[in-house]
Amino acid sequence: MAVTENEWLETAMSYAPVIMFDQNEPFYPDFVGVTVFERSGPSPSFRREIEFPSEAVQYVIEYAIWWDYEIGHLYEMEHVWVYVGHHGEVVDCEASFHGRVLRGLLKDRVNLVGHHVCLYSQPGKHAFSPLPVVFELLPNLYSAAGVKAGCDGLLVNEMFKPFFQTSEQIDARVKKYLQTKAFVPSMQFEEYLLKPEMFMTWDRLFTLIPQRIKDRIAELDQLEEYE
Repeated sequence: MAVTENEWLETAMSYAPVIMFDQNEPFYPDFVGVTVFERSGPSPSFRREIEFPSEAVQYVIEYAIWWDYEIGHLYEMEHVWVYVGHHGEVVDCEASFHGRVLRGLLKDRVNLVGHHVCLYSQPGKHAFSPLPVVFELLPNLYSAAGVKAGCDGLLVNEMFKPFFQTSEQIDARVKKYLQTKAFVPSMQFEEYLLKPEMFMTWDRLFTLIPQRIKDRIAELDQLEEYE
């Protein structure tokens, strides 16, 4: 019997990562776009092939986690991939890190609670790591959340170029707003659970994104008018 869309979403929720956010984090996820791979194939939302041995892995759940803002620019999307075995066990996990992919499950599996992998989110920038000490190796850990807040304006990547564009005016407004959100990472982290209402198929999330961007730009325009 084929698994329905709603059943896959419920399964995705039952394996969703637990995210640890800095205590001073200004931005939390808005949506989670779900894709389930029952066989190897290209990700629809990240530039990579999802490959796995079918004898060990039954399916892979891809979580495209969406924020309307990160500290450096308008909108952010990070990813987590959970590899599920034929007996429902978590076989492996991977997570996005500034356009690359890190292993998300530690070798001794100490960051796995039940079916939920615990991952840390870089303060403001949201890249994922199973170990927060990794962020301490980044030379811009503090400047990205502070003096460089808003430096990238409205980021427009290849996926969204057909749907919206930016301008010097838009970039300036984004930067002005995000500079009001600048903060000093505490490097003290708190648990955050993704809410059931955030979950949807990737296809649905993809159709929502252009309007989310337009709405945020309109809000920034209104803020400019009231100043």
